[in-house]
Amino acid sequence: MTGKDSIYATEQAVKDFTFDENVVEVFPDMIQRSVPGYATIVSTMGKLAGAYTQSNSNLYDLGCSLGAVTLSMRRNIDKENCHIIAVDNSAPMTERCKLHLKGFKSDVPVSVILGDINEIEINNASVVAMNFTLQFIPPENRNAVLEKIYQGLKPGGVLLLSEKIRGENDIKDNLLIDLHHDFKRHNGYSELEISQKRTAIENVMRTDSLSTHLTRLEDIGFSQTQVWYQCFNFCSLVAIK
Repeated sequence: MTGKDSIYATEQAVKDFTFDENVVEVFPDMIQRSVPGYATIVSTMGKLAGAYTQSNSNLYDLGCSLGAVTLSMRRNIDKENCHIIAVDNSAPMTERCKLHLKGFKSDVPVSVILGDINEIEINNASVVAMNFTLQFIPPENRNAVLEKIYQGLKPGGVLLLSEKIRGENDIKDNLLIDLHHDFKRHNGYSELEISQKRTAIENVMRTDSLSTHLTRLEDIGFSQTQVWYQCFNFCSLVAIK
């Protein structure tokens, strides 16, 4: 049972955001009230995974948190001999993820791994999902992670990538930020909560522009990249090898 997100409801000395026990307890509420269209993103990532999964291959959920995308992928796989590998560097997240996965029966095996995405090997993959994960990797390491994913994907395999993005210039970026903050107000967050959360996350989540994402994926070698969802400064895309 998870609770309502009130982590930043009282004035406090704000520390850098981490996926600790406090966040795990309220994560479903936090993500639904903070990311527009989150349920649509998760369900569609599962459907895309089902469409691109190849028999005798691995699927990766990098930054799996509580396992929402892993569960969505598992529900949509109809190919034989597939294995999902779910990875997160937060011990509280991986422990809760294992509990969530046990609540749903499936013939598709899942390995939940506590580990650093920068060090995880990607092998024989037909699908790799990163749902709001790359943005927490230091910018100087992002190319290497994506190149490793590309090399570990089978021909015809896909990267499913969701990210919070930055506007292409200050005017566009401020417009997207204002729309997002209004979305959070509508979902019950106070001005104090919005301000303190922004302070907590600014050092640990450094966003890229959409053009940066698209150029980087093309340079790495992905043959086709398509944005299939965007609302305010949140977007999801599929990149095909």
